[in-house]
Amino acid sequence: MDHAATGQEALARIAAAGDLDSLEKLRVEFLGKQGSISGLLKTLGGMSPEERQAEGPKIHALRESVTLALADRKAALEDAALEARLAAERIDLSLPAPDAPRGSVHPVSQVMDELAEIFADMGFAVATGPEIEDDWHNFTALNMPESHPARAMHDTFYFPDKDAEGRDMLLRTHTSPVQIRSMLAKGAPLRIIAPGRVYRSDSDATHTPMFHQVEGLVIDKGITLGHLKWTLETFLKAFFERDDIVLRLRPSYFPFTEPSVEVDVGFRLENGRRVLGGSGDAAGHGWMELLGSGMVNRKVIEFGGLDPDEWQGFAFGVGVDRLAMLKYGMDDLRAFFDGDVRWLQHYGFGALDQPTLSAGVGAVA
Repeated sequence: MDHAATGQEALARIAAAGDLDSLEKLRVEFLGKQGSISGLLKTLGGMSPEERQAEGPKIHALRESVTLALADRKAALEDAALEARLAAERIDLSLPAPDAPRGSVHPVSQVMDELAEIFADMGFAVATGPEIEDDWHNFTALNMPESHPARAMHDTFYFPDKDAEGRDMLLRTHTSPVQIRSMLAKGAPLRIIAPGRVYRSDSDATHTPMFHQVEGLVIDKGITLGHLKWTLETFLKAFFERDDIVLRLRPSYFPFTEPSVEVDVGFRLENGRRVLGGSGDAAGHGWMELLGSGMVNRKVIEFGGLDPDEWQGFAFGVGVDRLAMLKYGMDDLRAFFDGDVRWLQHYGFGALDQPTLSAGVGAVA
């Protein structure tokens, strides 16, 4: 058999192939399982040793030359197709870039950043503490006696084990223990906020077993309720980005403050949504309880290692999740922790929506 003529014919047909589909058909015709060159390789098994020694190198050389020719032609056709595509296509640089999948910042995280930005401008530092607390820091040091209702099992998540000092261990019910730890560690004067997760055995549309609080503490000399009211007014005006926030302070009771005041804020209803602003006594307005506060109890100052005859202070606490609901229009606290991607896409924030006092802490969700 004239292998040279067969090779020349195959190479000529490969070189003449005008597209990749035609080239693929030639590859199957020559090198496929039923291809002509594959058939020649199969005939080697029926030859005598002498014939196989004479014909084998020729057939293998034929297969190699055809294989190389197919690869070279394929590369040439692909290059030609790419050149033609590049010559035909145009990129419109004025078009917006396509949206890429991206995550979102949870509203709670965003509000935490907003709070830190606002209070930092007023000279407050951010303080943190453990979420697994001992009974002394969570209750006793905050002037809560053994009989206080907050110690009951239906309100507090207790652990079965005690710490090395024999104290009950629990999931903190508020971030107030951070105030005690900060006074013991840093002394006075002191100006901190303590944001973080807290835990209570409660669950409905406005309560969840885990939620977020931010508490503030100021310890200094000559502190009065006037300082407390100014701080809360300044904070709420900056947070809600309104100058018409009006507060009403009502006498109340908390074991860790004396005197204690509940803070109400004026609001009105717009399309079923509470919008803060204006006096609650104005026509069409009302008062809404927002947070608790007061002057730090003398016993709490003592537990913090300070002399209450020398140092005074005020404290306040508010739910971060509730602030987010009021500002951004959510109506069910449980949705904050469901992990529904659709909810996060609607209410979440972009990674670059960083709150600043100059640009506005309330980036639009």
